[in-house]
Amino acid sequence: MSSHHVIRDEQEPALIIANGEACSFELMGELLEWSPLVIVLDSAIHRVLDLGIKVDVLLGDFDRDFDAEKIREEQYPIEIVHTPDQDKTDLEKAFDYLIGRGFPAVNVVWATGRRADHTITNITNIVRYQDKLKIVLIDDYSKIFVLPKSYEKWYVAGTPISLIPVGKVDGITTKNLRYSLDNESLTIGYRTGSSNEVLEDGMVKITYKDGNLLMMECVD
Repeated sequence: MSSHHVIRDEQEPALIIANGEACSFELMGELLEWSPLVIVLDSAIHRVLDLGIKVDVLLGDFDRDFDAEKIREEQYPIEIVHTPDQDKTDLEKAFDYLIGRGFPAVNVVWATGRRADHTITNITNIVRYQDKLKIVLIDDYSKIFVLPKSYEKWYVAGTPISLIPVGKVDGITTKNLRYSLDNESLTIGYRTGSSNEVLEDGMVKITYKDGNLLMMECVD
């Protein structure tokens, strides 16, 4: 797979490659083309090296099977960031790194699939960073991000959309979804907005008053 760096604008989203289920070759190539910075998390570096991807930053606690000199030789120049803090996941540490460098946004791949505990943690923890970094988790079947309190976007009719609360979300109102909400609440584990869809070509509008609401744009 060819390397990235077609552009070098830090206003474009960076790319984090985690260590979950791999995405398609096509999706990875599309994201690499527009990413000014590529971060790989810890032991995922071995899978990434096999794909021939050029990496800018390798980040993690490196507690097993880590040969820094070999990686430097194969990926020069590369920044290796040791983050031993066990109170945060490697993905959270990567978010902190990007915030420190002033990046406004990031796409994340390989963050879902494989271990369910990692998937759930990666998806729900993005709400903690919503005021500092625009985060989109992407795999072959969905894009996941935190909705602002008022959201409006044009969609094709039939597009699968799920609204997933992190905890409880109150005062949700939707327009142009097949199963509409009118000042209603969703609570994880009790009632969610999974498997909804766009009613007709046009603008979808979603507002809510309190809580943290995730949007999942899905592909069947």
